This record gives sequence, structure tokens and C-alpha cells, in this order.
Amino acid sequence: MSPPPPPLGRARKRDAQLFDPALCDAELVDVRARFSQGRWSKARSLLVGTGDDWDRRGHRVVVLAETPAATAWSREWLLAEPESPDAATLLACATVFAALRRKAAPAAAEEACRRAAALLPADPTPWLGLLMLSRAFGTEEEFSRHFDQVRARHREHHHAHHLMVARLAERTPASGQDPLHEVYDFAAWAAEESPADSPLAVLPVIAHAERYRVLAAVHGHGPGRAADHWSGRRARQVLRSAFDWWLEWEREDHPRNRVDLNFLAHAKLCEGRPAEAAALFHRIGSHATPAPWSYPDVDPHKAFLAARSAALGTA
Repeated sequence: MSPPPPPLGRARKRDAQLFDPALCDAELVDVRARFSQGRWSKARSLLVGTGDDWDRRGHRVVVLAETPAATAWSREWLLAEPESPDAATLLACATVFAALRRKAAPAAAEEACRRAAALLPADPTPWLGLLMLSRAFGTEEEFSRHFDQVRARHREHHHAHHLMVARLAERTPASGQDPLHEVYDFAAWAAEESPADSPLAVLPVIAHAERYRVLAAVHGHGPGRAADHWSGRRARQVLRSAFDWWLEWEREDHPRNRVDLNFLAHAKLCEGRPAEAAALFHRIGSHATPAPWSYPDVDPHKAFLAARSAALGTA
């Protein structure tokens, strides 16, 4: 394990970047700024350069698609290059986010995703768009079908597996702290099916956090009850395995690695291991993610800063 960077100081500019969905992709941050001004040629070059790195492509498309006026600029790009799968995919995902904001019809977003999928059949990204859409508007069957389409194209798709875990965690909330809940079995299966260096090794931790979100909403558990959720034997086992995996592999190259580190740091604090959480906070830096710091229904910015101060002893 490489040595951690110097301790985090007091108020610094990096905190202004908290919850930036681009995470640590500096190239994406630059292109997004240009794209938001209508300069889509940089987005074109970025996606061409990303190639078939499907996790990175999905991450970059989703971040660009969330920007204001993404629908207008991606449509302009597609008008200029009607056969571009990159333009079609970006427009499709932008339309999905417009539908999620109730600014577009879900049917229009679905049609755009299917049109993009036809242009580049190997790309899981349009199916990721459909997965996000069916998460909000579709049936269980549609959601599962879209997940299968993503996984058929990239079996380790990080974002898709996180969405599936979140959906499964919401089933049978009345069963409470059931250690045999299907979300735990799915996460364990996905982790075991993946190569040893796959970030899906952390998926069982995500499953426990998402199940806590559901139980807290249904049963009114406050943040103070989080420790109880992480005290079970299975929870302790998955936390130990995930932390050991991180120490060995340190997949800094994965575009969404900070998502996993935020979940792992949150869980380590809930487990009562601030020293291990501190190592994770050093790696997270300014790249906090709203989930899981918003669980259960709290201000994620305040929760992250308080957790980081507690772990690093700067409170």
C-alpha cells in the first residue's frame, strides 16, 4: 500500500468540489465546462478517446447528460452528425434525465435510448439509460431485463450493479434485519463472479448500506442506529473483506472508485473503526458522493464533513 497523502488541512478550495459527479476525472471536468456552453466538439473528442472502456464511457456520458441544456447541445451535435453513436447516446441519456426531472416524456427517453443502442449494439450505455429510466418509471420485469442487457455487454458494469443493488434493497422492507435478504445474496454472487481486481468486490458493502437506507425510511431509524446495522456477523465479514481488497488492489484507475470509497468510509465509521475510515478519507479527498452520507435523509454535506473530521481528529 502506498503511503497516504499529507493530512487534510482546514477549509480549502477542494471542499468547493464536494459532490461533483465528475469525481476525479479532470478531463471530464474541463470538457463539461465547454459542453455546457454549447461547445460539443470537445465532448466528441472525449468520447471518441474513451473508446470501449465501458465503465468510463458510462460515467462520462452520465455526467455530461446531467448538465443544463445537455439535450439541446447533444441534439445540435446529432443534427451535424446523424450517424454518430456518441451523439445519439449522449442525447438519449440527456433525455432520460429530462424525464426524471419531469421535463420530458419517459416514452421519448426510451425511444432515444433504443435508437442509440441500434447505432452501436456493443455499447451498454444506452441500456444504462434505460435502466435509470425503468428505475423510476418501469416495472420490476423491465428493470431486470435492462440490467441483463447491460451485463450482457459488460458483465462488471459498475453503475448498473449499484442500481440493481439499490432496487433489490427496497424489496420486502417489513422483513427488517434479515441476514438472508436477496440483496446480500445478489451482491455476494456478483462479487464472486467478477475478477479478483474488480471493484465489484465492494458491492456487498453497498448492499448493506442500501438496505440500511430502506430500513431507516420504513422504521424511522436515525443515524445513531447505523452502528446496529453494521454489528452483525455478515456485515462485519463483508466490511473486512472489502477493506482488505482495497488495501491490496487500490483501484485508483477506475472512474467511479470514489463512489466505493465513500460507501466504505461510511461503513467503517458506523462499525466504529475511525482509523481505517481515516485512510479512506485521505483517498477520497474532495470527491464526496451524496450516497451514503445522505442516509437516512440527512444533509450529506454536513454529514460528510462531520464524519471526516471525526475520523481525522480535526473536529
